[in-house]
Amino acid sequence: MAKLPVKQQGSASAVKPLLRYLKPYRKELTAALVLAVINVAATLYAPILTGHAVDLIIAPGKVDFAGLKPLLVKFAVTIVIVALSQYAMTLCTNKTAFSAVKDLRNDAFANLNRLPLRYIDSHPKGDIISRLISDIEQISDGLIMGFAQLFTGVVTIVGTLGFMLSINVKITLIVVVLTPISLFAARYIANNTFKFFKQQSQVRGELTAFVEEMTGNQKTVKAFAHEDEAEEGFGEVNQRLSDVSVSAIFFSSMTNPVTRFINGLVYAAVGIVGAISVIGGHFSVGMLSCFLTYANQYTKPFNEISGVITELQGALACAKRVFELIDEPQEIPDAEDAHVLTEVDGTMHAENVYFSYDPKVPLIEEFNLDVKPGQRIAIVGPTGCGKTTFINLLMRFYDADKGSISVSGLPIKSCTRDSLRSVYGMVLQDTWLKTGTIRENISYARPDAEFKDVEAAAKAAYCDGFIRRLENGYDTVITEDGGTLSAGQKQLLCIARVMLALPPMLILDEATSSIDTRTEILIQKTFNKMMEGRTSFIIAHRLSTIKEADCILVMNAGHIVEQGTHGELMAKEGFYAKLYNSQFES
Repeated sequence: MAKLPVKQQGSASAVKPLLRYLKPYRKELTAALVLAVINVAATLYAPILTGHAVDLIIAPGKVDFAGLKPLLVKFAVTIVIVALSQYAMTLCTNKTAFSAVKDLRNDAFANLNRLPLRYIDSHPKGDIISRLISDIEQISDGLIMGFAQLFTGVVTIVGTLGFMLSINVKITLIVVVLTPISLFAARYIANNTFKFFKQQSQVRGELTAFVEEMTGNQKTVKAFAHEDEAEEGFGEVNQRLSDVSVSAIFFSSMTNPVTRFINGLVYAAVGIVGAISVIGGHFSVGMLSCFLTYANQYTKPFNEISGVITELQGALACAKRVFELIDEPQEIPDAEDAHVLTEVDGTMHAENVYFSYDPKVPLIEEFNLDVKPGQRIAIVGPTGCGKTTFINLLMRFYDADKGSISVSGLPIKSCTRDSLRSVYGMVLQDTWLKTGTIRENISYARPDAEFKDVEAAAKAAYCDGFIRRLENGYDTVITEDGGTLSAGQKQLLCIARVMLALPPMLILDEATSSIDTRTEILIQKTFNKMMEGRTSFIIAHRLSTIKEADCILVMNAGHIVEQGTHGELMAKEGFYAKLYNSQFES
């Protein structure tokens, strides 16, 4: 789906992109418009039948029953046509609205997957969720209401005007002159309500982000007895949402009373002028009844359209936020001639690499490194020195600002991201699981893996035992947070996932941080086997676990300040020796 930039501040900026999503459903929209014409024509024909029936009921005892019979039959047929056309039109409009919204949601989620991690890291997760769910749902409601009432409203105005002109031009002019005043009033109010609906949508996203953060970290909240502060924070955001919602609803709710008041004046004027015409013998009572019905039907769409405008203001405010997400610049795509890494020998070279998350705050500077095939590279240093950032650069989660990083002699910027990331196996300090079975979580990197391979990987990661003790074993369904699994058990599942894939290069970022000492010793033995012949990057805070590394990089403030084996670095009695000895001081 082609995208249009949404840069303007008003609601109109979201109209054109939204129309692009409705374009594929022109047939349904056309059918809905035709059905609206049929529905309105039948609806407007009914007052004529009613007027003729009134004229046939002259006085008590003088009712023309013979003339009423065919009118009643026509009236029954008209009601059936109105009902069927209304039903079919609703089907068409609903299908159009829900299909367009489905396409919109697909595009928003697809673009979300293509956005650089920089965007994800710099925006609250709850706000992104709110755009994909709540805001798009609001667009759906606005479209459904808009189609149903806009189509019938416009056709009703045109059709009613024609019928009224055929009955009495003079009274019709009174209706035509007075009724549009309600539209101008509604438009004035709607233009002033958009900013409140926009604020409402933004604060709703902020509230969603807050709830997502608090519910996702309930253990931390309870551990620090932060419940009262959390409630206060929620109350503050909720109060702001309440205030802006009240303002939005208050101003938008003024539309209906104002338009109804003006329409009431129109109806009274028609009644007075019509009654005078009946007294003067220029009008029959039945035709006056018919005209009053038309006058009411003519003014009613103006009320509905004003309501649609109000609803659309909220929908367009939400659409603007969704299109901002869709129009967000995607991650720079792979070049058409990008290399696909297939045979990787494990070499890695970094030359004069510079990178910072914030241009004003330098992080990695003049980073140089040569890694030979099969080497175990340990990266140590104080918190915030750039260890995990270097891993992000290796995986191209972020691209270096300057300098180059090469794998197997190929600059990683000239390789496809998929092939680059497929040569690495990652086990991070933060575990990641998805809602699904234990087996699906382990086989995430190899969905087609046979069960015996999944089982072998689980045994190698020392998690087969606790998996079999679960109610359904490998078919046990777990949630994103692991449910009742301990932090160590979740970490073991992530380790098993890498052991199943066994890529040529490994990244272990505090991989055993949540595992007990006894299991850690067993896992380290397994890691040693797994790392044989594979280039491995190991980030560790417990320096005793990386004593066997071929090379230890000591980082501080984004620079490699020392490098060498454990023995060499201890002999220097420098920065590394101080870090190592500090872990054993009483």
